Amino acid sequence: MPHRAHLFSLRMAHAFREACIDEPYRGRRFLRDVMAGLTVGIIAIPLAMALAIASGVAPQYGLYTAIIAGFVIALTGGSRFSISGPTAAFVVILYPIAQSYGLGGLLLATLMSGVLLILMALMRLGRFIEYIPESVTLGFTGGIAVVIATLQIRDFLGLQVGDMPEHYWDKLALLTGALPEFDGMSTLVAGVTLACMLLWPRLKTPVPPHLPAVVIGSLLTLWLNAQGAAIDTIGSRFSYLLPDGTEGAGIPPFLPEFAWPWQQAGASGEPVGLSWSLVRDLLPAAFAIAMLGAIESLLCAVVLDGMTGKRHSANSELMGQGLGNIITPFFGGITATAAIARSAANYRAGAESPVSAMVHSLVVLLALVSLAGLLAYLPMPAMAALLVMVAWNMSEAPKSLHLLKTAPRSDILVFLTCFSLTVLLDMVIAITTGVLLAAVLFMREMAQMTRVTDITQSKRIAESRLPDGWQVFKINGPLFFAAADRIFGELAVLARNARGFILYMDGVTILDAGGLSALNKLIATCERDGTQIVIADLQFQPLRTLARAGVAPIAGVSRYTSSLDEALRLISCPASETDRASG
Repeated sequence: MPHRAHLFSLRMAHAFREACIDEPYRGRRFLRDVMAGLTVGIIAIPLAMALAIASGVAPQYGLYTAIIAGFVIALTGGSRFSISGPTAAFVVILYPIAQSYGLGGLLLATLMSGVLLILMALMRLGRFIEYIPESVTLGFTGGIAVVIATLQIRDFLGLQVGDMPEHYWDKLALLTGALPEFDGMSTLVAGVTLACMLLWPRLKTPVPPHLPAVVIGSLLTLWLNAQGAAIDTIGSRFSYLLPDGTEGAGIPPFLPEFAWPWQQAGASGEPVGLSWSLVRDLLPAAFAIAMLGAIESLLCAVVLDGMTGKRHSANSELMGQGLGNIITPFFGGITATAAIARSAANYRAGAESPVSAMVHSLVVLLALVSLAGLLAYLPMPAMAALLVMVAWNMSEAPKSLHLLKTAPRSDILVFLTCFSLTVLLDMVIAITTGVLLAAVLFMREMAQMTRVTDITQSKRIAESRLPDGWQVFKINGPLFFAAADRIFGELAVLARNARGFILYMDGVTILDAGGLSALNKLIATCERDGTQIVIADLQFQPLRTLARAGVAPIAGVSRYTSSLDEALRLISCPASETDRASG
């Protein structure tokens, strides 16, 4: 498909059809997908569990997300190599929802965000979301990383504290007060796990560092607990009910079952129910989830395009993400989006198509039903260390420092605003403010591109011998509300003493309602001051806007010509001919 067709295309299962149907898909490519899927599936198992815990729910819900959302999004989305599942970016939004509304509220918010993502796809907003500036996205990711790392202090140090408060400073106060009672053995396990993740890459093996790190942390925990330590594990902290009513430790070794999201438990333990008031309360969070999911998934797709030379379909990817987040909550899965680290690992492992992501989901499914007993031995301090490393990687600290050193002051201010709002207030507020800031920045940049130039003394104009008191001005750039008032205000000043002027508008691509209003004000000013104005060489969109608004020439004041040369001839005509032309 040509490059331009990808920009605003929307096709169900775009990536799968392009990679497996439009192109020959034979056994060798399938084998490469299977090997890549095995690799990423093994990587995803501890990450999915850790991210579910960080989001405030039991670890199996992270596995359900990787299984259902990972498969559905790969099948229906628009990026060949993306691996979707729970990601660290959502922790800051999901944790407060889980605390206030329980699992049921979290699943309902996820379902609502999926609907919003589909609406974004239908409105072809995919490419526009990618225009959100780096200062905004770095502010989000940096703030999210700080909050995630802070939430891991409890398990990293083995602190005995209850549920974390809502606000960041209250979290810090609670953790600081509990520091004297830290558990040395838990800290040792977390430290060893973190050291393994930092040192393992030096061996330059294809095995990702967090796998040996978690294994070493688990073995160390087994030995220390055998010596009398009391280090928390998945099995000691989480439990589930068996069909006979007895309680099992860790995660249930069962396939995810269908259930209505609103029938899942709320914060009180009772079904959360479905009501307009609950939907209204969750709508801001659902919007934040949808926006962050769109940004994260499309950013991942852009990164993969750069690595692979392929092209994703942004709107098809939003459609796939939306479908995944609508279907997954019915099977207990939480919010999902594309994960950059897992997607990059997928490509490096030899993936050829979205089949690798589907295989990854089946690997997680197999681990759930066959290895649940072993997964119960994963230590909570090791999971905390894993998430600390995830937080550091997602923070992109070197990029942020570079931005603070080299970016314009306005970009630095935007970065600090988004970062501070994410950490200190609420991710919903941060997302809303960030999107608005992105829109304002974009409009400012567009407005600054629009300029007016006096070209009266240019060679082309000088040769035509303008009548005395006439000037020629050229406008370049879109005339929308953010730029039009400034441009036409400048024109009014430049033409204050002129008998008349030509407004050369071949460089104006857009004239919106604000621009039309400003133009009418300029014409009214010219009529009041007795100044003539000739508007030359209008492009199609501005011409259509004027026609729809019923703007017509005003005798002795305003005239319209199809070219600059025609305008120059017109003002050189005798008065009688000029009057006929203006009519």
